[in-house]
Amino acid sequence: MNQSQRDHIATVVDSLSNTALRRGGFQQDPTIRESWQRCVESHGLDPSRMQDVRILPWHELREHRDDLDEFRRIAHHGLSVLYKQIAGAGYVVLLNDARGVTVDYLGDSAAEDGLRRAGLYLGAHWSEAWAGTCAVGTALATGKALTVHQADHFDATHIPLTCSAVPLFDPQGQLNAILDISALSSPQPKASQQLALQIAKLYAHQIENAWFGHRHRSDWVLQLSPASPFVEVSPDFLIAFDASGRVAGHNHRAQRMLEKELGIAAPSPHARSTLLGMPIEQLFNTTLDCLPDWLASARGQQGTLERINSGERLYVMAQQPARRPARQVITAPARLPAPLAALSGGDMLLEQQLQRAARLLAAPLNLVVHGETGCGKEVFARAYHQASDRRDRPFIAVNCAAIPAALIESELFGHLPGSFTGAGSKARRGLIREADGGTLFLDEIGDMPLEMQTRLLRVLAEREVLSVGASQPVAVDIRVLSASHHALEKRVEEGRFRADLYYRLQGALISLPPLRQRSDLDWLIDKMLGGKVQLSAAARECLRQHRWPGNLRELSNALDYATAICDGERIEVHDLPESLLNRGANAPSIASHEMALRHPPYPLPPDIAPAPLPEKQLLMQYLRAARWNLSAVARQMGISRMTLYRRMQRFGIRSPNRNDALH
Repeated sequence: MNQSQRDHIATVVDSLSNTALRRGGFQQDPTIRESWQRCVESHGLDPSRMQDVRILPWHELREHRDDLDEFRRIAHHGLSVLYKQIAGAGYVVLLNDARGVTVDYLGDSAAEDGLRRAGLYLGAHWSEAWAGTCAVGTALATGKALTVHQADHFDATHIPLTCSAVPLFDPQGQLNAILDISALSSPQPKASQQLALQIAKLYAHQIENAWFGHRHRSDWVLQLSPASPFVEVSPDFLIAFDASGRVAGHNHRAQRMLEKELGIAAPSPHARSTLLGMPIEQLFNTTLDCLPDWLASARGQQGTLERINSGERLYVMAQQPARRPARQVITAPARLPAPLAALSGGDMLLEQQLQRAARLLAAPLNLVVHGETGCGKEVFARAYHQASDRRDRPFIAVNCAAIPAALIESELFGHLPGSFTGAGSKARRGLIREADGGTLFLDEIGDMPLEMQTRLLRVLAEREVLSVGASQPVAVDIRVLSASHHALEKRVEEGRFRADLYYRLQGALISLPPLRQRSDLDWLIDKMLGGKVQLSAAARECLRQHRWPGNLRELSNALDYATAICDGERIEVHDLPESLLNRGANAPSIASHEMALRHPPYPLPPDIAPAPLPEKQLLMQYLRAARWNLSAVARQMGISRMTLYRRMQRFGIRSPNRNDALH
């Protein structure tokens, strides 16, 4: 215990004494003061203790993560974007469940030891009853966003830390999780964390809205905002109504607004909202039948909606329920483990393969992963390992085509000192033994030499490995995932791959579709960009038109290139690699025409101008690129929606969206 910790303990003890209470001796703000009192009076904590950080063992943490699995998947994108914004200032991002346990974490791997010791790590337990006054625990207790800075902490162990936490509420008004950004050290004044708290509030609002949208796809939703420009892109208030016109859910800002409007006392943060089930007529001067009037496609301009009591007007847009698929008698697919679910944005072919893989996790089978070069075979293998019960053991990846034939034996199986020329004076365990207890991923297994295939077969059959120069084998426990862009069955027929090894390896076959066959390209693009830059509609259409022979690897390289080349925060067509713009016989697109008009591929004589693309064809490509989002097309073309409607009428273009009528 150092002197600053002793001084802090003395301050807490003195502040909580009866004498200090009578003379108003607390210098902390009321929220901190009340939390210190709860720590002593309700939780029985001793101010003089130095409580070690508690990190839950994996089997306990897994239960907490599973309980919040679907929400974590929705929230993780927001956490990643937030972390990129604040990582440079030394902050980490924590997502904690309603019991105070950290179920998701983003931090600097170079500082991992220090972060773990401080409890800024996956599995840390930050409830107020365990850790005392802290941002996560006190936000859980109060339902309020706050910063707990340095000496605000109850436990002297935590006084170097600064932590800002914001509650995340579900659409039923109950506290669902806590978003926390923390740092191991910071400037002394608490005011230095004001910006950190505001950033956390902003991202918490976005995560809440994303979760709300996911939960209420099948309901009518009103988007409301006091300011016109924000109602479509970032609405303050979201309210969902069921088929009978009663409140089915809302975001937290809408709950507070409506409770104030109706004079309802705010319930406990852990209680369901009292607004649920309330008819729309008790809230606004409208009815369920009028909601189609507020659809974005039904109006030439934004409308307003009047609150029933105060008469205050809010700008409004409505979203209609998503069309539900026809009811099927088949059993719904099981929920994918998070590492596997993170690989797909909804592509049906890939989802089927991931569902099969998930069902095999508990089976003692090896897997062969087939797919074209660059389609994500190693990424899948790592995700499969993380989803399995071997996740806490090593994942060892070996590219069989990259290791020279003369070295592959010692690399895989290890060797004793001096066992062959160049072996060196130190023994080497080998990659197979390095993977003991975990997963061995053999990439490009089809290129493994035949003599090595024989030795690998013995490892799989006997579950033991014999190092080069050794006389006694060593037992190993490994699961083998192997991958190849070759069709291994054909290589068996050609005599280039052992049939008995093939059947040992292929307990099951997982086939990953090439990128050109996947329907979730837009999701992949947005995931790879990670919110760092925006992508123009024309550039996105150019990416959609490309065939992607290099699959995910080529897409990642193209986006990295464009991100580095683009000016500002928006990728335009001319920022993309030339290989994407010269598509040969590919169908013409808005992107290629814009490039041709702006940047002709050869100098033109001064009396010859580029031939303009026929206006109707260009307009159709704008519409298709934006998926018939007329508002987006009007913005891109720099015209009003009414002008766009008139042009569509003139060319006889009809939107496939039924509600895009002229008004």
